[in-house]
Amino acid sequence: MSLTRRQVGSAAVAAVPLALSGIGTARASQRHRTLCIAGDSTAAQKYADAAPETGWGMALPFFLRDQLPVSNHAVNGRSSKSFVDEGRLDVVLAAVRPGDVLLIQFAHNDEKDTDPTRYTEPWTTYQDYLRLYIDGARTRGARPVLATAVERRRFDAGGNALPSHGDYPAAMRALAREERVALLDIQALSLALWQELGVEATKTYFNWTATEQDNTHFNPPGAIAVARLVAREMLRTRVLAPRDVCRLDDEIPESWITWPQATATA
Repeated sequence: MSLTRRQVGSAAVAAVPLALSGIGTARASQRHRTLCIAGDSTAAQKYADAAPETGWGMALPFFLRDQLPVSNHAVNGRSSKSFVDEGRLDVVLAAVRPGDVLLIQFAHNDEKDTDPTRYTEPWTTYQDYLRLYIDGARTRGARPVLATAVERRRFDAGGNALPSHGDYPAAMRALAREERVALLDIQALSLALWQELGVEATKTYFNWTATEQDNTHFNPPGAIAVARLVAREMLRTRVLAPRDVCRLDDEIPESWITWPQATATA
């Protein structure tokens, strides 16, 4: 592992002496909190060349008040391990400030046991890497929040929605209890939603096009539905207060989703 818990903590402590002073606290109280997302392609910002594929992080701001902006650091193809090894967690921790929320969702790529750059084992290295996010956020005065990975679209011959993430959700739930971190159980909630919708209706939530049958990534309706689950869970777990959320029961127009042109750094 290229980044240890001690390294994360030491770097963060060195970076925030002002925030821990009286002046730093006063300044922090005057700024809005930011909700930061660390995750994979299911949450990530998508660009015009990928439309209509949509990450749920693109839709999450529709359910949050203006005083809680979203900073989406999720990136396609990353696992809890590769996100750290590429230095992306360093970037996130350099940006978070006291009072911010760091929402962490990984598993889709941690499961790829043929790829040593991404694979983690649920009950050991997966939890070890997640602790780096938790410790890093806490050291900087931000609140870590774990979210079990949203489910893929999988059904058996009888039309029953099937879980696809193995032991990873259970490992995250156990870690949340151990570390006393708020848990958004998006895996369980999305599985129940896919079951309710059924085999055919779920196709209208995933990135099914004339040329592609994608049972992992979402189109606008799917991203909006999952973002709604995330917002409701943050309210239920008291990560957010009622004043922080909006439109939880409203119809969100698909036209609100837009795909910007990719930049050289995107």
